[in-house]
Amino acid sequence: MTSNDLVVVLPGITGSTLGIRGDDGSPASENLIWAPSAGAVWKLLTGGSSILRKALPEGIGDGHPGDGVEPVGLMPDVHVLPGIWTPIRGYDVLVDALEQQGYQRGTGGKPATLIPFAYDWRLSNRYNGERLKTVVEPALERLRAQGGAYADAEVVFVCHSMGGLVARWYVERCGGAEVTRKLITLGTPWRGATDALEQLVNGVRKGIGPLSIDLTDFSRSLPSLFQLLPEFACIADPGAEGGYAKTTEVSLPNVSTAMVADAMAFHTDLQAAEAARPGSRAAHLVVGVRQPTATTVQIAGGHVTTYRGFGADDDLGDGTVPLTGAIGLGEALDTNLAVRVPEQHANLQCNQTVLDQVQEILSARPLRRRELADTSVRAVVPDLVTTQEGLDVGFDLEPDVAGVDPSGKAVTVTVRAADGRVLATAAPSVVDGHGEASFAGLPPGTHTVTIAGSAPSSTVRPVTSTALVWPDGVVG
Repeated sequence: MTSNDLVVVLPGITGSTLGIRGDDGSPASENLIWAPSAGAVWKLLTGGSSILRKALPEGIGDGHPGDGVEPVGLMPDVHVLPGIWTPIRGYDVLVDALEQQGYQRGTGGKPATLIPFAYDWRLSNRYNGERLKTVVEPALERLRAQGGAYADAEVVFVCHSMGGLVARWYVERCGGAEVTRKLITLGTPWRGATDALEQLVNGVRKGIGPLSIDLTDFSRSLPSLFQLLPEFACIADPGAEGGYAKTTEVSLPNVSTAMVADAMAFHTDLQAAEAARPGSRAAHLVVGVRQPTATTVQIAGGHVTTYRGFGADDDLGDGTVPLTGAIGLGEALDTNLAVRVPEQHANLQCNQTVLDQVQEILSARPLRRRELADTSVRAVVPDLVTTQEGLDVGFDLEPDVAGVDPSGKAVTVTVRAADGRVLATAAPSVVDGHGEASFAGLPPGTHTVTIAGSAPSSTVRPVTSTALVWPDGVVG
């Protein structure tokens, strides 16, 4: 069952394909410069003409660089920028699920009830929030013009990761609150993510085996990446209140102080607008939990070292966004506004429990949701390895709801290629809740790793992660 509203899907950082108009006038969709299929990621990363070789102009702020780059569509495939952000699975599963509910993209002359909104993820979320307005509001007018049940249509946003920041800016600062019925965020860093701090300060240089990629200049030029910096106090500082300081309260080495200050102003402006608007509490936060996640940092010698907790407290998260960063609207970590799903950031938009939850929110009807398993998995899967190194996977099983030790539970670790083929499986032993699996001889590509119970009736809740296997002998 569908609502009569306009559903708009926003992907996260790197989740939109980018193109550039050809000299012959051909459209950007025919000249893609960021559309990394899983089988060709390293070519896009290391090619001499790659977009990733070109830093944005200094002082770009909320503008466009005028380089002719245009967003084209949502990434259908696994996509990854090693060192900049988590490998993310594509958005076809989410969009397909919405289409199966009856939402349509507006083909055949009918007004759209579903818009996958692609945006240039390099640029400021303020810029993309303004651009979102120019797409959403004309589409809503066309839908309402049908009259009848559509006369009172409004907009519902379904956003993964940074896409939630773009939608929030439109809603709170571009007048979008007047036409927005619901905001659904999946793993959105409402208060930022500690990974962004580590990447910007330490630089993005990957040197695994024969691999050599340096995306430091590119990453430090992205307003969007700065706007993913943690707004919460996460930098160890004995002189600060509570022992932790914010990014604007210390001197961050190696990065633009002005861009840090502007990024924090982005967060505080949003928070102030939400605090002043009671309707902002209508947001639905779906967050990944129980995965090892960087949460705090220590700075020494111009270098950042990340840690998983605030002292003895480990809030965990989705492996990329710590729970502290995922909970917004001034809420405490135990807020009832958040739906918690034990899953990694890369897979939230494909997780069936999440899709069920989105359907329930959209339809406003109770569904018979799949039964949640009792045993949660914490997965540790490297983002990037070489074929020579092999892929080492570690995981921990939590005790079930009755507190029963999970040791001895049958678990299967499966590695799949981008086309779904099973490349390898392992059935490691689980001792004291911990298990490990190693895979040698995997082909190059971007592979998904799923840790799940071995039997259909297992109480082990599956967790999926992504790893890029780089071919030996390839040098950027």
